[in-house]
Amino acid sequence: MSKTVLVSGGSGYIAGFIIQQLLAEGWTVHATVRSLKREAELRPLLGGTAETLKFFAADLTADAGWAEAMEGCSHVLHVASPFSSKPPRNPDELIILAREGTVRTLRIAKAAGVTRFVQTSSVAAIAYGHGKGHHHFTEADWTNIHSRDAYAYVKSKTVAERAAREWMAKEGAREDGTRMEFLSINPAAVLGPVWSPDFSASIEMVNQLLSGALPGCPDLGFGIVDVRDLADLHVRVLTEPGLDGERFIASGPFLKMIEVAQILRANMPLEARRVPTRRLPDWLVRFAAKFNPLIRQVVGELGNVRDASAAHALERLGWKTRPAEESIIDCAKSLIERGIVKV
Repeated sequence: MSKTVLVSGGSGYIAGFIIQQLLAEGWTVHATVRSLKREAELRPLLGGTAETLKFFAADLTADAGWAEAMEGCSHVLHVASPFSSKPPRNPDELIILAREGTVRTLRIAKAAGVTRFVQTSSVAAIAYGHGKGHHHFTEADWTNIHSRDAYAYVKSKTVAERAAREWMAKEGAREDGTRMEFLSINPAAVLGPVWSPDFSASIEMVNQLLSGALPGCPDLGFGIVDVRDLADLHVRVLTEPGLDGERFIASGPFLKMIEVAQILRANMPLEARRVPTRRLPDWLVRFAAKFNPLIRQVVGELGNVRDASAAHALERLGWKTRPAEESIIDCAKSLIERGIVKV
């Protein structure tokens, strides 16, 4: 079996940690980037050699470059996903790109002889649109995309994963009787050390808290998973037998923003002196949502608790995530060390 794996979205935050671990474990990695101009910047950060880490230009919007990138690969880790820092004017733009980009990579992977395809989905495809309150979720749950709480990104992750599973059910088998295996990993908010200025949206929350950009903490929360543990889960599922069709939640505890703020203040009293210590009243957040589209997207989350259990990954793969406090502090320290946050 070839030890060559394609990692899509190779310049991204999560993909970077995955690539580093793959290289450490002896894999040859084909990484897709939108432009090969990124190679000179990425190679010293990710490690490897010209033989063990190869870059290919490929984009979710077109077929060009994907077949070349997948040539010789036995496995695919499809980490790339469209994301907009601002709410799109038309949610369908994000949703269609996520769905078509996923199906495109599946189709080309099957033609290339790939044996296992792993999609990086999200808890966003599981835990939204279930009403107010305290909910407990497992891999059996799906987001209700018709809910008012399901904003564009949430819909895009849900639609993309459902489309992948539907495509596999219809098209996964090859003419020779073999079948490309498929599974998904569904992470919660991803925190941990930052290795480049290209980090996930979850990191921005810590950035905003540290910089004092927030006057207080809205009653919002999220499950937390460390990026290093998430990378480990991706590498584990590449070779573990019998995973076709599986779905793995990757999440630690659900924490409210005020709890994250308290962890920062308790462990970094000097560096976190601008971190807010009070909660913002819901009425004020709702008022701000009238003028801020980003706040408007998540205002329906006020007061909700969404516990997503990673028990399946623990029982099936022996996987677990480190303490959330470690992830939060390591994230904060790296933002400061890299000059992204000035203290």
